[in-house]
Amino acid sequence: MSRRPRTVLTTGSSSGLGLATVIELARRGHDSVGSVRSSAKADVVAAAAEAAGVAVRTVLLDVDDAKGCAAVVEELRPEVLVNNAGVMRYAAVEEVTDEEARRLFETLVLAPTRLARLCIPVMRERGFGRIIQISSISARASFPLMGWYQGCKQALEGISDALRLEVASAGIAVSLIEPGLFESGMSHELEASAAPESPYAKAYARSAQIYGRLGVLMTDAPTVARVIADAIESRSPSARYPVGMDAQFNVLSDPVTPTALRDRAIRSFFGL
Repeated sequence: MSRRPRTVLTTGSSSGLGLATVIELARRGHDSVGSVRSSAKADVVAAAAEAAGVAVRTVLLDVDDAKGCAAVVEELRPEVLVNNAGVMRYAAVEEVTDEEARRLFETLVLAPTRLARLCIPVMRERGFGRIIQISSISARASFPLMGWYQGCKQALEGISDALRLEVASAGIAVSLIEPGLFESGMSHELEASAAPESPYAKAYARSAQIYGRLGVLMTDAPTVARVIADAIESRSPSARYPVGMDAQFNVLSDPVTPTALRDRAIRSFFGL
């Protein structure tokens, strides 16, 4: 393990996984910096850090703002980047507009790749770098009502695989974190997404019920944050880190399950 303190920029740090990550990294002695989109959210991070007895810095940043990203990287010159900021859209592929799809791609693919590109010269200069991309196990195993989100995560994984090969000789490692289900308001969001006249109304309702009952399989944010910190401190980080019982199950089962059989099971499960 490499425990030398590093300057780490974690995007989307005001709640959930991002907040757990900046706290965990600060607890391990790193110069932990979290990006937030408002002063109010910076106050949330400060309060959480104080409660945990650690120091976390914050910077104001909208990851979709290219000039803002460049300015933050120039100011911080981070040795480690954790691309966590994101958005979610639970909807059938048919029911997502072009505008919504572009927004998802902008935030989930272009924004983290832009930040990685900006950080690479700094990392190359120092002969060390870690780029941690927060992906999802759904990038490997697709499910209904998440098609656009999964497509963006698959694109991020493809880009990250190429990037890993391109920058390894500079001492920069690129790792994908692939959590399974998270403790979140997913079931409520699915219920809110379901218009009564939608041809997928039954699938939305079934999905909300299913996700609401899968608490035993859900991964909590601190667990994933510890995996992120371990990847940063590893001398030889893995390319991928599936996290959670359901993630591990999909990694093992998906390659050996015939597509037709998996499709029938999932369609039945979701009422499609």
